[in-house]
Amino acid sequence: MSKEAVFTMKLEPELRAEFMAEAQASHRPASQVLRELMREFVQRQREAREYDEYFNRKVLAGRASMRAGRGRSNEELEAGFAARRAAAAKAADAA
Repeated sequence: MSKEAVFTMKLEPELRAEFMAEAQASHRPASQVLRELMREFVQRQREAREYDEYFNRKVLAGRASMRAGRGRSNEELEAGFAARRAAAAKAADAA
C-alpha cells in the first residue's frame, strides 16, 4: 500500500513527547505505531457497526415473531429456565 497521504494533527506537547518516547522504546517508527492504531480503530468500528446491524436484525425478528403470536412472554421464559435450573441442581445433588 503506498504511503502518499499526509496526516497532520494537533496534540499536547507532553502527549507527543510520551508517545515518541514509547515508540522509540519499542524500536518502531512513530508513523508505524500510528498506522497500527488507526487500523485497529477502523477494525473495531467496523466490528461494532456489524454487531449493531446484527443485533437490530435480531430485535426486529423478535418483534415480528411476537406480533405473529410465535413468541413467549418473559414470564414464560423465566418459568422455563427456573425449571431447568431446578432440574440441574437436582441432578448435581444426585451425583
